[in-house]
Amino acid sequence: MEPLPAWAVPLSGGLIGCVIGYAARRGRLCVFGALEDAFLAANFRRLKVLALALGIAILITQTLIIQGALAPEAIRYLPTRLAFFSIALGGLMFGFGMALVGTCAFGSLVRLGGGDLRSFVTILVYATAALAALRGGLASLRLSYLESQNIALPGNIQADLAALVSWIANTDLRTAVTILCVALLAGWALSRRDIFDTPRLLFAGLVMGTAVAGAWLMTGVLVDDMSLIVEPEGLTFVAPIADALQGISMADHSLWNFGVCSVFGVISGAFLASKVHDEFRWEAYDDHREMKRHIAGGILMGLGGVLAGGCTIGQGLTAGSVLALSWFPAVCCMAIGARLGLYFLMSDIQLRDILPIVHR
Repeated sequence: MEPLPAWAVPLSGGLIGCVIGYAARRGRLCVFGALEDAFLAANFRRLKVLALALGIAILITQTLIIQGALAPEAIRYLPTRLAFFSIALGGLMFGFGMALVGTCAFGSLVRLGGGDLRSFVTILVYATAALAALRGGLASLRLSYLESQNIALPGNIQADLAALVSWIANTDLRTAVTILCVALLAGWALSRRDIFDTPRLLFAGLVMGTAVAGAWLMTGVLVDDMSLIVEPEGLTFVAPIADALQGISMADHSLWNFGVCSVFGVISGAFLASKVHDEFRWEAYDDHREMKRHIAGGILMGLGGVLAGGCTIGQGLTAGSVLALSWFPAVCCMAIGARLGLYFLMSDIQLRDILPIVHR
């Protein structure tokens, strides 16, 4: 198969982003929404769809690795040392920020495509905070005091569940681990037929899982060796959103890569879905309290996403597809942070109902 020319890689990012933006908008697929449904209504339908998406992503991605098409040593989610403290702290911050905003980074892009101007402000704040933590004034603090506290993996192996199990068993068990993970995820997702009650949501999950694996295929398998891509890029919306802000403000065309194009692709896909199905509505803040909450949430998500090594898509699906050991602490801490954020919001609402004079 002929490798993709350099220009085709960012184009594929835009196309993949457009497809998942359209599907997520139509299917109302949102990670925070799935957690909120589970925490407040014991409704696990959207979580099951995400589990199915993860299972599909794992199956396709691990097949590429087993066949030798995708090199795990080139994937940044699989280092030989893991900064668990940074990942856990970032996950808590990101999850709490999600609750304040009402969605994650990917969901903000989807909302913006539907005309939500609140998301535009959130994305700007989120991107600025992420950029400060990645390359700005907070980068040295992150590197010196948080990510420097890391743990080396035994045998100098990569932070990959299949690699760890294989090292313990002293034989290659990647295929067995892949089958087990996919079976567990698919088994739970399909344990009840309620997942089939919302075809658009189910379709969005299938598209998302395929797109996560498709990103690895485009940037790690089909890419031309002479292109400027130095490592495979998975779908994530932390660094790419920060890169998009820097690229626009500094006119740095080198930042128009797969990730940045996927960001604008998601917005375009969501816009197309909202216009085609007559759902486009301009929306703004109801009052100053809502604006303050969104700004605070954007800051927490931007900083937390960098510390955690990814957002709910980057760590939740992309890192999960390569069986990264960072997946479990990152996702668990994001869920805990979201639950704490929901508790904070509900308590604040109750306080305002009882003592409205305090908030005047």
